[in-house]
Amino acid sequence: MNATASLLADTICRTVELGVTIDNAAVAGEFTHLFCSPAALDPDCAECGVAGRLRDHVERKVTDLPIVGHPTRLHVRVPRFTCVNSQCETRIFQQRMPVLAEERAKTTRRCTRWILQRLAIDRTSVSAVAKSLGLGWDLVNDLAISKIRTMVYDQPGHFDGVRVLGVDEHKWKHVRGDGSSSFVTVLVDLTPVVDGTGPARLLDMVSGRSAKVLTDWLDARDQAFRDRVKVVTMDGFAGYHSAAAKAVPAARTVMDPFHVVHLAADKLTVCRQRIQQATTGHRGRTGDPLYGIRRTLNTRAELLADKQKVRLFKAFTANDAHVAVEVTYGVYQRLIAAYEASGKREGKVAMYKLLRSIRAGVPTELPELAQLGRSLWKRHREILAYFDVGASNGPVEAINGRLENLRGIALGFRSLKHYILRSLIHSGQLQNRINAL
Repeated sequence: MNATASLLADTICRTVELGVTIDNAAVAGEFTHLFCSPAALDPDCAECGVAGRLRDHVERKVTDLPIVGHPTRLHVRVPRFTCVNSQCETRIFQQRMPVLAEERAKTTRRCTRWILQRLAIDRTSVSAVAKSLGLGWDLVNDLAISKIRTMVYDQPGHFDGVRVLGVDEHKWKHVRGDGSSSFVTVLVDLTPVVDGTGPARLLDMVSGRSAKVLTDWLDARDQAFRDRVKVVTMDGFAGYHSAAAKAVPAARTVMDPFHVVHLAADKLTVCRQRIQQATTGHRGRTGDPLYGIRRTLNTRAELLADKQKVRLFKAFTANDAHVAVEVTYGVYQRLIAAYEASGKREGKVAMYKLLRSIRAGVPTELPELAQLGRSLWKRHREILAYFDVGASNGPVEAINGRLENLRGIALGFRSLKHYILRSLIHSGQLQNRINAL
């Protein structure tokens, strides 16, 4: 290959980044083979630093980025030298090429970066990446997993800056009978969301869902991390609340608005079903007033159409026993209105008055509302804390949804360790660090 053609090929394939220049090329089936040599000789001995004498050449074969959709193999003609320093223990050494690839590696350095970019940015499956490179699934997965483990756990700074911590459970597999836990505890950094500087980022995932799991994870962090955490958001699970109170007692715990409203919606549904059974003697059927409004009841009042409002009115007045559903529905709407108040102070006052009104003294004809009042009052400090700190578990639920998408891309996982590391690639906001590799 002449000099002009070699320069053109080097420019197109960007082999200069690897410290090699293309001498020749060939196509064999789906593979593109590039025959290269070092762009510059480095005859210095790594042991003594004395320039050696050229002895011969050996070929090193490594996988590089695909070219126009076809797997690429680099065949690098690496020179070997004889050390002329009689005091040196090294007799024969090979030219070092750290820019090309790590020692004994079968892929170029930029190939590992490309794999992580496809997984983190393009949401591609390992199988698709492996096919593009012409490599096995296990090798591509191992490259990605080992690199991300180094980036997250072996480098300082991954847990720095966390002031608002989100905690939630996540079901990572749907397999019965293997004896291992199907749930993990998800830890998310919500500080960028609260500060308005960026999206939430997945920090870590731990097998199991209990107070001990969260306590052990927090205890494993240094004291500076625990002192830095000022807010912990979570759902209604009491175990997470007790763990946060024990491990980070200075932090405020916040019960997520979504779970508060969802709890009230569940009680409203149970109340409707009870009254339905008591008045008709059967479960809901087409034409039953309460069955016809089962979805409308869970809709915020401001979003109801006139036709829906009329349907609600007719259902509430169709039977005197339906008053229980109407009262529970009113509490449910007041709960939503408190969260939708124009100001945080107004919302907090409205929420406090509502919780006080249903904490005790609820008529026996409203057992669902009485139970709701007792449950919410036990956590009223965490519920009201939302109006002070403005942090919720919404971004954590969003990450849970993205992890479900990851499981769909991968068609499920068998190894929890692989799942955790793949989740960090997928939702750990590591794109900038990956691009900097």
